[in-house]
Amino acid sequence: MPEFEIEQKIVEILKTTFDPEIPVNIYDLGLIYKIDVADNGATVIDMTLTAPNCPAADFIMEDVRMKVESVEGVTSVTVNLVFEPEWDKDMMSEEAKLELGFL
Repeated sequence: MPEFEIEQKIVEILKTTFDPEIPVNIYDLGLIYKIDVADNGATVIDMTLTAPNCPAADFIMEDVRMKVESVEGVTSVTVNLVFEPEWDKDMMSEEAKLELGFL
């Protein structure tokens, strides 16, 4: 399966992962900074959190890893937690801003 198709499936599955405190998925929140799928299916995801001291960080990262591992064509998953650039509400999709009352 081409990397592009795998990446689309990863995005779809990431939209089923939520921060327990926010009713919007992590992809639309803008928490996913990078999805790299190598030719061999090895996948690296750079993501951040809305706050560095997020109490659900371990839960969210494990949820991302497990869900992405289940995508056909993915052979391994590395989830990197990054805080550069710092997350900002402007990174959210229009739908997320609407849902949370920022528009």
